[in-house]
Order: sequence, then C-alpha cells, then structure tokens
Amino acid sequence: GRADTILIDCGPGSFTGVRVGLAAARALALGWGIGVHGYSSMAIIAAAAICDDEAIGVALIGGHGELFVQRYRLQPPMPLSPLESLTPQAAAAGFSEAHIFGSGAAQLVAARGTGTAHDRLPCAADALLLPDVLARLVPTPIYGRVADAKPAA
Repeated sequence: GRADTILIDCGPGSFTGVRVGLAAARALALGWGIGVHGYSSMAIIAAAAICDDEAIGVALIGGHGELFVQRYRLQPPMPLSPLESLTPQAAAAGFSEAHIFGSGAAQLVAARGTGTAHDRLPCAADALLLPDVLARLVPTPIYGRVADAKPAA
C-alpha cells in the first residue's frame, strides 16, 4: 500500500542533502495527496538512546571541525538546549551530561576528558519513538549553522 504521511529528517546535515531530501518528500506528498512532517536528527538519536540518566547530550559531526550539539531530557525526549554548531572544546564547556550519543560523541567526550561516548547515527525507524511534538515539525531545513556560500558581488 501507499503511505498516508511522509516523515522526513530535516537535519542538521549537509545543506544540499537536507534540501534534496525535503524537496523529494514534498514532491511525493504533493503527488500522492498526503501530508509531510519533519523531525530533527538530534531528536531521533535522543529518542533511541538507552540510558538510565534523566538527560543526555547529542553530538553529530558537523562541518569545519565543529559538532552539532544539543542536550535532551529522555522520558519523553525533549530538548533542554538549542541546537548549536561548536568546536568540541567550546561544546565541552556547556555539557555536564555523563552520556553523549551521536557520531560526534567521542570527540566531545575527549574534549571534556570525562563521560561515556555512544557512537550513533540517526535511524529513520526510530521516528516512531518520537513524541508528536517532535515528529510533526514543519518540513523546513534545520541547518545548524550558517552557509559557507556567499552571494556574488
């Protein structure tokens, strides 16, 4: 059967990858006459985290030696801080959570000198673990940092 809703990862991620994914999801939704909703890569990692702590950190490898970082409460998963793109050293100053999840977890734990890194990538199947408020975002890009490209003069 055909889907009745499309759920798309809005980022953070590469500028082109995020935009292409969103365009494809919107095109399918338009063609099939169904809705499209978004979610954050950071939220999906937090939703799938298995940990006894009340809060965790999520760190994904970004560009230019930076990490996309955000703190999350676990039950239910909800952000405790805004999404930021920071160097591992700058991010280390703002994280006290013992467990860090994501592709950048090892870098953040190394910069802090303490904690446990859980190497994880976002998995679309884990979207089913998200509360509605985090799984029904307007499908727009979540870039996490400003673009490198500059308009021509």
